[in-house]
Amino acid sequence: MIVGLMLIIGGLVLLTGSLYLIPGLGKQLEKFAKWLGSFQGIIGVVAIVVALVDWEGWYSITLIVVGLILAVGILAALPAVGKYLVKLGKWLGGFQTVIGVIALVLGIWNLID
Repeated sequence: MIVGLMLIIGGLVLLTGSLYLIPGLGKQLEKFAKWLGSFQGIIGVVAIVVALVDWEGWYSITLIVVGLILAVGILAALPAVGKYLVKLGKWLGGFQTVIGVIALVLGIWNLID
């Protein structure tokens, strides 16, 4: 359940800038996602930790990808592996919108399931 919530939160942050396109709730979701975006690095680290602690297969793999994108600024501080994780996070950031949609759908699916 916590993996699903983190997927939804991470998906909303990744979709900041696109949520206004949703009719009805778009503007409110956009405001909320922008507010969440101010905690982007923290959300990314928490997402990675939650995915590793509460492993749920594909949900957790997706959450790790979301976490890598969101925590790219913090990952640079890790010795030895930091620069490689930053490169991976930046590369994955090129697919931010697609990964955000996938994370949001999987998060909702995880909570329903």
